[in-house]
Amino acid sequence: MNAQPWLAAVELQGKNVTLVPLTSDHAAALVDAASDGELWNLWYTSVPRENSVKSYIEFALAQQNLGRALAFVVIENASQKIIGSTRFCNADPANRRVEIGYTWYAKSFQKTVVNTECKHLLLSYAFEALQAIAVEFRTHWHNQNSRNAIARLGAKQDGILRNHQVMADGSYRDTVVFSIINSEWLAVKAGLVFRLNSQS
Repeated sequence: MNAQPWLAAVELQGKNVTLVPLTSDHAAALVDAASDGELWNLWYTSVPRENSVKSYIEFALAQQNLGRALAFVVIENASQKIIGSTRFCNADPANRRVEIGYTWYAKSFQKTVVNTECKHLLLSYAFEALQAIAVEFRTHWHNQNSRNAIARLGAKQDGILRNHQVMADGSYRDTVVFSIINSEWLAVKAGLVFRLNSQS
């Protein structure tokens, strides 16, 4: 009998949003969500557009089949519309470490309760169900909004990986690495719950 993979498909439901495992059927809705703000024009991040959404989903599912990722679409509960995407990635089951990344939301839902609730759902699952000992966040040095949002969660900056990746335009990405470790989770969780109650 095969053991259950560490990252198995799961649906995570909150008051405002539900995270549902990504499938190829979500392609058109993802492009619609990304069209709100034409998010693919942000040079420092990767958001699917019509001509890239197929490969975007294929890569996510391939990583999932290897046990390295679990991608979600973000559904607004009130409208039942897909408003973005996020995922667990770079999973290291042996060391119980995982990264939360590939996160983006339609412009209308940025700087709202959505990101706080998504992170609360993902971090709760990582620390309480997966028993992770550390959860990482990585972002582009120039993505100041993302860096600020990660810091507000209570994550601490571990360091900067210089010339970490070659971008599609040939430029080099310096990657800022943050993490939350399991001993910090209760304090981070209390902060997230406070923010959720304040934003409701």
